[in-house]
Amino acid sequence: MFRTKLFGNHIEPACGYCERGTASKDGNMVLCESKGVVAPFYSCRKFVYAPLKRVPKRARPLPKYDPSEFEL
Repeated sequence: MFRTKLFGNHIEPACGYCERGTASKDGNMVLCESKGVVAPFYSCRKFVYAPLKRVPKRARPLPKYDPSEFEL
């Protein structure tokens, strides 16, 4: 039996959400234990997925409705 992973079964490797990487202070680079300072979308062979490091996308704002739209 296959189990569905968090955020889907096919996850593109990226150091931004790797177990071995930590975000830098400015947030533009990642400090990797094995490669040093790398870009957030860089990946290497030692990629280990860490779902808790993944930042979800912001929710879209709800549309504004007029009360007149709900009158009969």
